[in-house]
Amino acid sequence: MANVTGSSEPQRDVGASFGTAATEYAADRAVGAPSEGGPDGVAGRSQLSLAFRRFLHHRMALVGLTIFVLLVATAFIAPHFWKWGYADITPEFATSPDAAHPFGTDTIGHDLFAQVLIATQTSLKTAFIVTVIATILGTVIGAVAGYYGKLADAALMRFTDLVLTVPLLALLLVLANILSKQSGNYLYIAIIIAAVFWTYLARLVRGTFLSLREHDYVLAARAIGARDRRVIFRHMIPNAMGPIVVNATLTVANAILIESALSFLGLGIQPPEVSLGSLINNGQGAATTEWWLFAFPSGVLVLIILAVNFVGDGLRDALDPRQTRVRA
Repeated sequence: MANVTGSSEPQRDVGASFGTAATEYAADRAVGAPSEGGPDGVAGRSQLSLAFRRFLHHRMALVGLTIFVLLVATAFIAPHFWKWGYADITPEFATSPDAAHPFGTDTIGHDLFAQVLIATQTSLKTAFIVTVIATILGTVIGAVAGYYGKLADAALMRFTDLVLTVPLLALLLVLANILSKQSGNYLYIAIIIAAVFWTYLARLVRGTFLSLREHDYVLAARAIGARDRRVIFRHMIPNAMGPIVVNATLTVANAILIESALSFLGLGIQPPEVSLGSLINNGQGAATTEWWLFAFPSGVLVLIILAVNFVGDGLRDALDPRQTRVRA
């Protein structure tokens, strides 16, 4: 690879100069350095700013982002101002929604609004931890497999395939049954879910890297002696951020669904902590008589999932490199 332009010394100098220029250009484009202009006549606009403008023109993504931000802010701020705590016992038992209890109360007097706030908070914290761990694991494993290929690719992808062949919910049920009963908090549940959620991102990053490693700026960087770590982290990962970011966004929604399913089955978040899944499980038996116990936790869960998916769709469209024009 060191002599890709020919055998004579002048040719190597030209190749090195070209490689340096190509590498610097790719780096600038990857980190969002301002461009001089383009066919749309807009100068000084970086790739990041173009993606941001495309996102702003995606109406459903903005609606989803607004709903999601409001839900997050309400879940983390409102409990500090609400008069009831999620574990408080009120004088009212199984009352329907009213001014004092907007979401009603359950059969033992818990204020459902307070419980939904804490449950939403717990589900969101679980999803964020799952997303961070799964994204880091999937990106690193996929990057190593896609960049080095051969033995590393074969070993890592066969292990990934092994994890993928096991039914996801069945594996999570086994792990949760072993660990969650001993811990019962959202951190352990998040680690259990993240342990199997990295596989899809790893395959996605691996496929992206297999394509990127044949690009001219990667070949040029390697030709001038750039270390593998620099090529991966400086040039390839920034150019693979589109799929990574979109997958991370959708992982939030999937993690909330899986955590809710585990809690619904009694193998997720354990009392005294609550999550949306455990509230739905508690209310599903009275869905026809005390409808609010089931409707409000389910409604919040649906809102979160829809909002996150709308944001994911917007990010996917905004980060699509084939979309190069935005309205001024």
